[in-house]
Amino acid sequence: MLTDPISDYLTRIRNALAAEHDDVEVPASRLKKELSRILTEQGYISSFEVEPTAVGEVIRIKLKYTEDRRPVISGLRRASRPGRRHYVDRTQVPRVDGGMGTAIVSTSTGVMTGHQATAKGVGGEVVAYVW
Repeated sequence: MLTDPISDYLTRIRNALAAEHDDVEVPASRLKKELSRILTEQGYISSFEVEPTAVGEVIRIKLKYTEDRRPVISGLRRASRPGRRHYVDRTQVPRVDGGMGTAIVSTSTGVMTGHQATAKGVGGEVVAYVW
């Protein structure tokens, strides 16, 4: 039984990048689709698509590399875990890597980056950091 599907999602991406795979498949959920959307918008991955399977759906993520085959994503970290949630208010939304990275925040108005949450003036649960 999987207790933390978001950590599994991030670990699958991290492992696929370390093995220099072109794409990776992860079981689909609404939050994982939103995470994939944000990673695509921020330029960390090339694209993603949701494919139906015999049981449920799967997200196929096309990973992005530089010209010398180094991954665009240099780090992924889970911030809020099932045993220790990490909530912030609108004044405490974290900056990742001096503003060069991305904090992914789940707010009452949807899943968004830390920059978007600060601009909208909302806080929420910090799901992950990407740099």
